[in-house]
Amino acid sequence: MIDFGIDKLALIGAVALIVIGPERLPKVARTVGVLLGKAQRYVSQVQSEVNRSIELEELKKMKTDIDSAAQGFGQSLNETLHEASDALSGHEGSSASTEDTLGYSTPYYGSPTPKRKNWRLKRTAMPLWYKQTHGIRRHAQSGAARVARFRPPANHGH
Repeated sequence: MIDFGIDKLALIGAVALIVIGPERLPKVARTVGVLLGKAQRYVSQVQSEVNRSIELEELKKMKTDIDSAAQGFGQSLNETLHEASDALSGHEGSSASTEDTLGYSTPYYGSPTPKRKNWRLKRTAMPLWYKQTHGIRRHAQSGAARVARFRPPANHGH
């Protein structure tokens, strides 16, 4: 920021004492200190946000580099497997697939985000005994019915 020496600060203090007056100077000095503190915090927040965004960009670039390297490796592996299966099928005289000859299928590189499963289907597939022991609701209940269900029993005969 701005570089202030002792002589400049003393000159500013003397001018402030003359202009503002000795009665209001402590209050103004406190207000200025609070405002400077807020400004410094704001600047540090902006700096940390900029640093975070720079790191995020670097991570995204690294991710794209790794993804492209993985795709290139997968393609070269596929080519090698196809060449090997062609060589094996040529020697044996059968046209078997890679899965049949080598015992495993070619790798699949699908979408990076998995499909979201239907959570309702998952909830209904849970056995009833599990829902009862873990307190998972099985039926829709109104608020009043829920309160009545968990209300402690009333003592009628003190």
